[in-house]
Amino acid sequence: MSNIYIAYNFIVSPLQPTTEILIAELGNVGFESFVENENGFIAYIQKEDDADDILDEIYILKSDEFEISFTKEEIEQVNWNSEWEKNFNPIQVDDLVSIRAPFHDNPNLKYDIVIEPKMSFGTGHHETTHMMVQHLLKLNLKDKKVLDMGCGTGILAILAEMKGAKPLDAIDIDNWCYENSLENVERNNCKHISVYEGDATLLTNKSYDVIIANINRNILLNDIKTYANCLFENGILLLSGFYQEDIPIIDSEAIKYGFNLEDTIERNNWVALKYVKS
Repeated sequence: MSNIYIAYNFIVSPLQPTTEILIAELGNVGFESFVENENGFIAYIQKEDDADDILDEIYILKSDEFEISFTKEEIEQVNWNSEWEKNFNPIQVDDLVSIRAPFHDNPNLKYDIVIEPKMSFGTGHHETTHMMVQHLLKLNLKDKKVLDMGCGTGILAILAEMKGAKPLDAIDIDNWCYENSLENVERNNCKHISVYEGDATLLTNKSYDVIIANINRNILLNDIKTYANCLFENGILLLSGFYQEDIPIIDSEAIKYGFNLEDTIERNNWVALKYVKS
């Protein structure tokens, strides 16, 4: 990859949850990859996507609760795979799901997901992915039609198939995520997942039992109506990608389209909500 990148070296305190929140917000404005270290992390963005005001909308930088400083430099040709191999640690969720790279040992849990995350968001390290995994573990997905919207690395669709769901659609607007999901679906020998590049406009004449949407607040608010139109009666909608203080505005929109909130998981101020369409 010959693209020129800008590396932002962030020093943060406290390390958590500052790192998690800041990475999520930077991901929303175009940063492509993050390499954590003992003082914070390095965030990478293509030079052509960098702008003087790119950090203006980063909410956490305006907060007095966290100490954040950064420097930036131009770099060429990052070897993303070697960066990930150095910094991507395997994780486990509720002693049932392992999410790891091919070079990690298999801990032999019930569900073993092997991914090459590259630059895609959704390695399982972030609270939102972790909580969505927890929601999926509670559901009976056998022979359920499932949509993973904003699929990232494809982790959630892969887990859903492992739990018996079929057929499944995985959609992401980002080309890198689309390509990475295709690779990870194949790597995990999934047979029932179709991966598409695009957004909610692809959902015309589609119907599902379960929709998973781990994106961000504004996109979710815009797309809840579309999800409602695509869900069977008593269908399940799992939403994440936003903070606890965003629940009222999300809930208000969901109620408009016949959704009832049934379960909430919270982790470091991030939330994942389970709705049922009545």
